Amino acid sequence: MSHTADLEAAAHLFRALSSSSRLGLLRLLREGAATVTQLAERSGLSQPLVSQHLRTLREAGLVNFTRTGRETHYSLADPHVAQLLDTVLAHVVEDRRCPA
Repeated sequence: MSHTADLEAAAHLFRALSSSSRLGLLRLLREGAATVTQLAERSGLSQPLVSQHLRTLREAGLVNFTRTGRETHYSLADPHVAQLLDTVLAHVVEDRRCPA
């Protein structure tokens, strides 16, 4: 992959992370796989909105899904997603403690 293609892929990933609702869903999925219904209940978002956000996260390669019967369970795509989320949140917390 070229340097430009790498940067475009990174930009696509950051666009997917640009929503506090999507970040919240990733944080919930960090605790374990969940269905749209479970995520809606835990996040306070409507089921259609959760589905829309999960589609964006899936297209960015941040979440996967598995179907079991009639249920679809979503989970983080790999450990790097949890590490990325942890790093971003740690950066935000650190910035609050040490204003420029």
